[in-house]
Amino acid sequence: MAKRKICVVITARPSYARFRSAMEAIACHPDLELQVITAASAILERFGFPDKVIEADGIKIDVKLHTMLEGGNLITAAKSTGLGIIELASAFQTLSPDAVVTIADRFETLSTAVAAAYMNIPLVHIQGGEISGNIDNKVRHAITKLADLHLVASEPARQRVIAMGEHPDKVHVTGCPSIDIAATVLKDPEIKVDLFKAYKGVGPRIEWHRPYLVVLQHPVTTEPEAAARQADETLHAVHESALPTFWFWPNIDAGSDATSHAIRAYRERCQPENIHFFKNLPPEDFLRLVYHSRAIVGNSSVGIRECAFLGVPAINIGDRQRNRDRGANVIDVPHDRRHILSAIHSLHKRPRPPSDPLYGDGRAGKRIANLLATEPLSHHK
Repeated sequence: MAKRKICVVITARPSYARFRSAMEAIACHPDLELQVITAASAILERFGFPDKVIEADGIKIDVKLHTMLEGGNLITAAKSTGLGIIELASAFQTLSPDAVVTIADRFETLSTAVAAAYMNIPLVHIQGGEISGNIDNKVRHAITKLADLHLVASEPARQRVIAMGEHPDKVHVTGCPSIDIAATVLKDPEIKVDLFKAYKGVGPRIEWHRPYLVVLQHPVTTEPEAAARQADETLHAVHESALPTFWFWPNIDAGSDATSHAIRAYRERCQPENIHFFKNLPPEDFLRLVYHSRAIVGNSSVGIRECAFLGVPAINIGDRQRNRDRGANVIDVPHDRRHILSAIHSLHKRPRPPSDPLYGDGRAGKRIANLLATEPLSHHK
């Protein structure tokens, strides 16, 4: 019997972290053949070339597609979605996969879903059924209705997908594969490289053997006009805290150029001596850095997902993750420097939260591979 060809489309830095353990399990499965497409920001220098991280992990990339228009605004997001459909349709025709995997809720993943659905290729959706506070909700739910097989992170997510009309037999709780990496980090948490030599970045060489922060803040796609101000509020709070801080570049969402400009302007104007800026780290080293931090600050889902499992406090700013299921590690604050700074100051009074398996137990990748090998694949609802 021929192996099932499973085509995984990676379109952004977090997509690979979200799905790497499943990709490895697919590649090792005797009944599956892994195909990989990288596109959009996953092949761009400004995000630290995530595709090179994939290749360094020994995963072969079959096709690389340039589908991202510069600008980081609403128009470029919409046009890049259309360009993604065009390019991915050609790639799917060439690779002829038995199923396509799309991940989560970014606008580029909608391109994957539309192209696969119109080409009658069974679509597998990872991380459906979750809710958040911006346009990602609409995109995620739209992909759910285009998908044929749903591999969700939790039981509440499963129930939401079923409530949207999907057949219960096609909705499986696997856990989130990003938790698999967090579980690996818990077993081997020590940072074994000199971060500054290995990953460069910009800014002073800060002392990271004492309490420090990690910041990962993206623009809110429904509030792109506020992105610069929101970044500036966080920059002021973190600078004033005087804690050593590792700040990571935002995703390429609408408003990302304004966020990036705010970071550069603040860096040049204030020259913060306690902040070092990185583009990207490989998933394990990033989570090791997060694990040893006093907290992650910003609005990334890493604070909600991986940090719940790692038991790391997350100062969650604003509405980007507003409705997500969350653990006791999350501290919600508005986009206001005083509230952010107050939350940072409160950290030393809080006990470290316990590990919470809300989004998985660290074995999602193998579950996903086994389901992809055994589940009937059909594009018929």
